[in-house]
Order: sequence, then structure tokens, then C-alpha cells
Amino acid sequence: MTQAELFLSRDAAPVQTVAVPPDTPEEDAPFRFEDVEPVHLVTYIARLADYPHPAADAVKVAEQRFRRELERQLGDDVVPALRAFQNASESGESDLTKDEVALAKRWIKAFDAARTAGFRDLGDTDEAYFDVRPI
Repeated sequence: MTQAELFLSRDAAPVQTVAVPPDTPEEDAPFRFEDVEPVHLVTYIARLADYPHPAADAVKVAEQRFRRELERQLGDDVVPALRAFQNASESGESDLTKDEVALAKRWIKAFDAARTAGFRDLGDTDEAYFDVRPI
């Protein structure tokens, strides 16, 4: 027996295909990638720096509160607002578009609210600050 006879057997039963009616329920419909919205992943890191007390749980909770408030204020615009603020602080307001200036102002307001939420239960935080960096 040759390889052709082994793999291309003529005695195999014919494959029967079933036609799917066009009015199938939504759950049986084929998956369409065009209908899926992209999932927004966290594209920044926010950490509490120079906190004098080594309580890891308190730091973790403070960072979570900070991040939650920042995302509540800015939504998906956290990284664009951060970049607009960095551009505004490195150059003059005349070098930026109106949208960038508005986004930078939103960053200032959101960062202040997030900082207040993050430091809420920490106590002595004279030198501590939140550092936000895009990934």
C-alpha cells in the first residue's frame, strides 16, 4: 500500500454538510470580530513614593483609591491628559492646541481630586507623593 492509497482512501464515507437556515438565533450565529469593542487596558502606573511608613497594605489601598478617582475623573483620557499636562509644562500655552490645553486643565483638577482621595487615611505624608507614568 502506498501513501496515496493510505491517506486518500476511496472507500471513505462521503462527508455530509448541513446548511444553516438564515434565521438562526443570535447565540448560534458565527462570531464576528467586527462587532467586538476593544478592551481598554491600563496603560499607566500610579505609585505612592516617599511614604515614610512601611505599611504595604496602606500603600496599596491608597494607590487603588488614587487610581480609581483618577479614572473616575478622566475615564479613558488618563494617559492623553497626562501627556497634555507634560507638554503644557514643558512648553508655552501658545504652542498647544485648545484641546490639549483643556485636557491639561482637566488633568490638574483630576490629579488634585485623586491625590486627596489617595492620602485620605494615610496620616503623616509630608514628603509622599503620587507618581504617574505611562507604560
